[in-house]
Amino acid sequence: MADVAVIIGSDSDKEIMKKTLDMLEKFHISYEFTICSAHRMPQHTIQYAKTAKERGIKVIIAGAGGAAHLAGVIAANTTLPVISVPLANPPFNGLDALLSSVQMPSGVPVATVSVGDAGAKNAAILAAQILSLNDKELSIALEKFKERMEKEGKVIG
Repeated sequence: MADVAVIIGSDSDKEIMKKTLDMLEKFHISYEFTICSAHRMPQHTIQYAKTAKERGIKVIIAGAGGAAHLAGVIAANTTLPVISVPLANPPFNGLDALLSSVQMPSGVPVATVSVGDAGAKNAAILAAQILSLNDKELSIALEKFKERMEKEGKVIG
């Protein structure tokens, strides 16, 4: 059973979201990875969100570009924390995805990280921080990660 669901809007999003998966693996966090589209497969996406909790999912990370409605559709259909990773696509290079992720209506919160590689990694770290509230080993791993980052004086991962 996975703790985190990582979903993407289309197959073309796999490369950037691989950074999310890699970071989850560094923290030994179990995940499931799938494609759900708010536009091309809306019923499937809604059902996926509605059944996530009963599958044991604790946090959902959604990576999408363009209009980036994926995280919002997921958040509208679950009470689990949802993290959006806005992806850069032409012609706006991710600004459209960023704005559509952070401008959610009241009652449908979506945590949003930065566009691109840093955001893909930070989404996994944020998920780890959420999970660490009930996982002492993960909390210790995060503390060591932050200490190592400070010691090396750079972003790692």
